[in-house]
Amino acid sequence: MPVILLYNTLTRKKEEFQPIHPDYIGLYTCGPTVYNYAHIGNLRTYIFEDILKRILLYNDYKVKHVMNITDVGHLTGDRDMGEDKMEKGAAREGRTAWDIAEFYTKAFIKDIRCLNIMEPDTWCKATDSIPEQIDLIQSLEDIGFTYRISDGIYYDTSRFKDYSKLSHQNLDALQEGARVEKNIEKRNPTDFALWKFSPADTKRQMEWDSPWGKGFPGWHIECSAMSMKFLKDHLDIHCGGIDHINVHHTNEIAQSEPVTGKKFFNFWLHGEFLNIKGGKKMAKSEDNFLTLENAFINRNISPLVYRFASFLTHYRKPMEHSEDAVESAQNGLAHLQNQVRSLNDKSSESNGKISEDYKEKFLNVVNDDLNMPRALAVVQETLKSSIRTEDKLATINDFNRVLGLNLDRLDKENVIPDSIKELVNARKKAREEKKWALSDELRNKILEQGYIVQDKKDGMKVIKK
Repeated sequence: MPVILLYNTLTRKKEEFQPIHPDYIGLYTCGPTVYNYAHIGNLRTYIFEDILKRILLYNDYKVKHVMNITDVGHLTGDRDMGEDKMEKGAAREGRTAWDIAEFYTKAFIKDIRCLNIMEPDTWCKATDSIPEQIDLIQSLEDIGFTYRISDGIYYDTSRFKDYSKLSHQNLDALQEGARVEKNIEKRNPTDFALWKFSPADTKRQMEWDSPWGKGFPGWHIECSAMSMKFLKDHLDIHCGGIDHINVHHTNEIAQSEPVTGKKFFNFWLHGEFLNIKGGKKMAKSEDNFLTLENAFINRNISPLVYRFASFLTHYRKPMEHSEDAVESAQNGLAHLQNQVRSLNDKSSESNGKISEDYKEKFLNVVNDDLNMPRALAVVQETLKSSIRTEDKLATINDFNRVLGLNLDRLDKENVIPDSIKELVNARKKAREEKKWALSDELRNKILEQGYIVQDKKDGMKVIKK
């Protein structure tokens, strides 16, 4: 197998990746908390994780990918204070927490499909694994790592000597009430809830019986329980955004390793933030977030423009979203698509061979900690090379296994299937009748099937995504 180098947050250096077992790689990626739409900053993380998965597959590994859906237990404060996000979302929209979870799960899946993100092999909802979470908490209780206070069962972080090995935080400098919320009953500022009790005077929409009373699990316990449930001893790579390092992922390690006596995941990879112009982080809490729909789809910009834009900045560096950045990515993707269309037009046969020399160059850069900016440079080097047109096309289509930009679908002619034409005609009628909600729904259906509909002065234009 070729050498793959990945930056491991645990060791703070690039290391050669070796799977635990040769038959497949276990990959766990932290999924969304489904109380609202994912913003494009969240989606940047899922794009980087998709590239990682595609690169592992490109290197001929088998990958078992698990992603959780957090539909209970994630509170509005990082350290187990505040409201449950699902209950808050339900109150905001006047629907049940269960309905909220289903709606935003579907919205998230639609977003990742629009971005050509490969779906995981296993979707797992927190609410489907409550028994496993209770079992893990009981195991921690049996070895003396828990204690009870008025609002729940907590993990005693002083019992785990390597608590900060992932975050590398100076715990002595972590003052409760400053960077973390204050709870006077907690033994240590970093202690976290494993099980929260339901309020005595309020019936929650999501609550379960447990050995400690009626309540619900904390946010962190779900990922430990479900990764071990679905990946077992294939705990190779765990991914998420950098905001997960100090609390969520640190707590996952702390609650898992004392029970198993084994290392909890060999590699930890984290993607940097997406900032809005001016350097401010995009976040739901700041009310400055953009969704894929309002930033791209509603403006008749292909979501693949955002995918391409994310390749222009290394996943471990902050990325800025602005109108100039979007325009630059639009032009860059259009140029690449036109180059491939030109190859299609010039190609007289379909038996081109993949260039081993350029494939080796491409493999070397993507295997160097997912270096997509350099990968795009290799793509351009290949397109401008003197190798046969048919071989260029075969090589670029091979690269597309990692890029996921649908370059292999850019046929010589933009042939629109009858099923898409029917949806376009239905959308025209909806717009004529001023049924804007139906118009948007039909546009989304067209997009999900791989086509972009653009509203022009002279009518609608339909192109492949």
